[in-house]
Amino acid sequence: MKIVSKIKQPIEYEMELFEKKFQLSMYSKVSLLNRITHYVVNRKGKQMRPMFVFLIAKMFNNGEVNDRTYRGASVIELIHTATLVHDDVVDESNKRRGFFSINALWKNKIAVLVGDFLLSKGLLLSIDNSDFDLLKIISTAVREMSEGELLQIEKTRKLDITENIYFDIIRKKTATLIAACCEMGSRSVMASKTEVENMRQFGEYIGMAFQIKDDLFDYGTQKIGKPTGIDIKEQKMTLPLIHTLNNCSKKEKKWVVNSIKNYNTDKVRVKELIHFVKEKGGLDYAVSKMKEYQKMALVILQKYPDSTYKESLELMVNYVINRKK
Repeated sequence: MKIVSKIKQPIEYEMELFEKKFQLSMYSKVSLLNRITHYVVNRKGKQMRPMFVFLIAKMFNNGEVNDRTYRGASVIELIHTATLVHDDVVDESNKRRGFFSINALWKNKIAVLVGDFLLSKGLLLSIDNSDFDLLKIISTAVREMSEGELLQIEKTRKLDITENIYFDIIRKKTATLIAACCEMGSRSVMASKTEVENMRQFGEYIGMAFQIKDDLFDYGTQKIGKPTGIDIKEQKMTLPLIHTLNNCSKKEKKWVVNSIKNYNTDKVRVKELIHFVKEKGGLDYAVSKMKEYQKMALVILQKYPDSTYKESLELMVNYVINRKK
């Protein structure tokens, strides 16, 4: 059995019902919007984020979920989808999960408006049902994600990202949404304040590990949905690169910075830079940090009694750092 199917096993029924509810949550009287959202739904990813919501809710509520859990999962997925649509416009990306992106098929203006529509649908789903606690979680996550992306853009221009700033960026732009999923799952079933905070922290640690793993793909050779070296081409300062800059001579540092600033589209130079980062232990260092976050997430889970839901969450933590794409 594939690992994702194994993780999903205890929430199979909930995920099937969720898909129907999620589709309904996107309905509009505008046929163009329905056509586009139908296209989005039929090209969904692994749906890791709603899986976190349901597994955590069931872990804290004797295997039961409620309407708030479904709404929380839908809000998360609506917001996540909105950010992906907007990201494709910003990155001028024509592909998403191997299919044409919305901006590639319907152009930028429509893609931005669809992203806005999904965002508003997510917020209204909480407001219409008076889920103000859930609304606060997702609104905070959207703010943090925007700040993280803008901080990365600001620092990329100067190439002056320290390790602490890097961790702040990935905490905001990636980890905060996974933290919101875990917080949402526990809060939807009225878990205690301590448990809600534990789950938020758990999600944050997984999100940090997830993003470091993504950054490591840039130095791999597998076909993983983005070409090798693309972060370097986009002048993104990721952990392997930051560690390398902190552990090389002035002359080497000058060469690295010059490569990123002026030769980031030169395939030969990018290949040389990737080799240099590997040589300097940049990848090994990033892997060790990723495993630290994995370990911290697992330590939090150990506080709770054994169950199929806890087991699936443990599998999920390990899947995040062992995945091939």
